[in-house]
Amino acid sequence: MQSPGVGDPYWRIARSQELLREVQRQAARPGEPDLRRIVDWLRGHIDAHVALVWSTGTVAAASVGFPRALLSGALATGLARLGQGRGGVAGLEAGGLHVRVEALDPQPEPAAARSRTAVSGGGDALSPWPPRPVLVVAGATPPAREAAGLAADAARSALLLLRLHEAAAVHRNYQDKARQVRFAVLQALLAGDPELARRMTAGAVPELLDTRTLRVYLLHCPPAERDRLALDLQDPSGYHDRDLMVQCPVMREHLICLVSQDSDDDRAPAGRGAELRRLARDNAGYALGISAVHALEATAQAYEQARHTLSVARNLPGRVASYRGESPLAQLLPRPDAVAWARSFLHPLAAAPRLTVHVLRAGLTVSRSGAARFLGVSRNTVTAHFRRAERLLGLDLDEVVSRALLNLALALADPSPAAAPGIGDAGGGDAAPSFCDLVRSQPARDWAAAFLHPLDDTLRTTARAWVAANSDAQRAARGLGISRNTVRARLRTAEVLLNRDLLTSGFGVYDLAQALAVAEGCRPASVKDS
Repeated sequence: MQSPGVGDPYWRIARSQELLREVQRQAARPGEPDLRRIVDWLRGHIDAHVALVWSTGTVAAASVGFPRALLSGALATGLARLGQGRGGVAGLEAGGLHVRVEALDPQPEPAAARSRTAVSGGGDALSPWPPRPVLVVAGATPPAREAAGLAADAARSALLLLRLHEAAAVHRNYQDKARQVRFAVLQALLAGDPELARRMTAGAVPELLDTRTLRVYLLHCPPAERDRLALDLQDPSGYHDRDLMVQCPVMREHLICLVSQDSDDDRAPAGRGAELRRLARDNAGYALGISAVHALEATAQAYEQARHTLSVARNLPGRVASYRGESPLAQLLPRPDAVAWARSFLHPLAAAPRLTVHVLRAGLTVSRSGAARFLGVSRNTVTAHFRRAERLLGLDLDEVVSRALLNLALALADPSPAAAPGIGDAGGGDAAPSFCDLVRSQPARDWAAAFLHPLDDTLRTTARAWVAANSDAQRAARGLGISRNTVRARLRTAEVLLNRDLLTSGFGVYDLAQALAVAEGCRPASVKDS
């Protein structure tokens, strides 16, 4: 069947249907719209050159062979008049062609002063008028009414696609910035500084910062679903009502959920906690670790507890685990002596840049490449700070025991060693105790005994070999005369019993190393006397 011609009453309907299908196709695909495809399609149906331009002379799209020389001279003046809101449609002859120009937007309102680029003039100019989109049709004869109407429809459709793309870009940029702000708030809270988080978000302070306590729920799920959850639950301010959800920059499967908490009951039938529990329970591939209740200033401790429990949750039938409330060793040591030891131990770091301490705190719990992503620096920078710390402290930070000692000292030193005055002062006062002197206290011995109590002799021997092998399953297996898989299976059992993450670098391994050192009398084979 032959397609209708311009004079046919159904011609514009048929062409409009084609145009609609093309707009739908382009709107459904990612990336910039193909405006050239639309104007070339239009040229084939109305037998005229077509261009979509701005009143400044900038060409958004032009059909093949469009005579661009038309955009200078008399047409440039016409475009400028349309840009100033003087008229909507104009016709003229130029270069032997009949030219029709039509403004596609309503008459604009002038601004007080806007900087615009006058492309046709090749320089910058100040104009109170915003650029106005203009359709230019040039042919041997003036376009018929139906052809002019179709051209205007096609141009407005192209403009709609362009603005849809711009709106999507603005939305993506907004989401990127909101994500960065949420991560900055998390970093401030992990540093124990809610006031810094408030200053960073002045004018749009998240409701979470108005609460006194929180829990950290660490959700493990597929990365695409993690991002969807964070977006679906986001409020118009870019936060999550009284909570905060942050995509972990290190582990793409982790969604860090800081949930405002007014009680110690994380099993309440309603609220974010219950919602996260349902997600983990009902979806294979999900798991959830839940911290105890902490003050905002102790977000770092809450996060580490959630990390421990997540590793346990992944091996449980319900894939949900809550922290059981054990106090870490740092909270049980006699405070004056413990702080004195920690500051003496860390005193050499006072000669290092302040960033070194932040790098150490991050790099002790994740890989060095992960610490680099978390801090927004290169992996080489993280390695350089670790090497500097090793030289200053006289430690080998590739050893688990050395990292466990450093982690304990950092947990005890408050403020950080680079900033605190009088750390390790040599003049006056008694000398700081050694680590071995410190952990001979009864609370330390009780803590180590309770920590290791769930492990039978086989699991304890495997755990001891794991620490001595610097978390290397192959080395531990050789030392024990068993297979690497057997070592890992025993450690997974120990993780559930201890409620700690042992198979990855982090506080779980450090707690284990400290407990073994205390329980075994701080023998040199277990820990260096510092």
